[in-house]
Amino acid sequence: MSDTDATSIDADDLESLTDEEWRDRLSEEEYRVLRESGTEARFSGEYVDHLPEDGEYRCAACGEVLFDAETKYESGCGWPAFYAAEADSVTTTLDTSHGMRRTEVRCASCDSHLGHVFDDGPEPTGKRFCINSVAMEYDEE
Repeated sequence: MSDTDATSIDADDLESLTDEEWRDRLSEEEYRVLRESGTEARFSGEYVDHLPEDGEYRCAACGEVLFDAETKYESGCGWPAFYAAEADSVTTTLDTSHGMRRTEVRCASCDSHLGHVFDDGPEPTGKRFCINSVAMEYDEE
């Protein structure tokens, strides 16, 4: 996040933020991905090869905890991949953009676009959450 610490945003204030306020809070790239459902280039993100043992990944827009570091794995897809999201931290919707049928992943707290989830991940869930690095911040425990 560019000027404001994500964890300082009150959940009640998120719904009232205007487009201009989101632009002020986020970098240009964060805004493009999080608020306009963009995608960063494959293998370009900060967390693609990041494999910590402890910690958590938070939404770059609001600070919501999204993924525990223990659920991250190397999928080879070009984006950070996780086999499970934290309970109630994300929502999913059908995405039919670009002539494809995919399941979009959004932050449950601020409705920011995070990436997509697929049913070809490892056990125990069989899920592969492909998440844009710019949509997250890593918080080491």
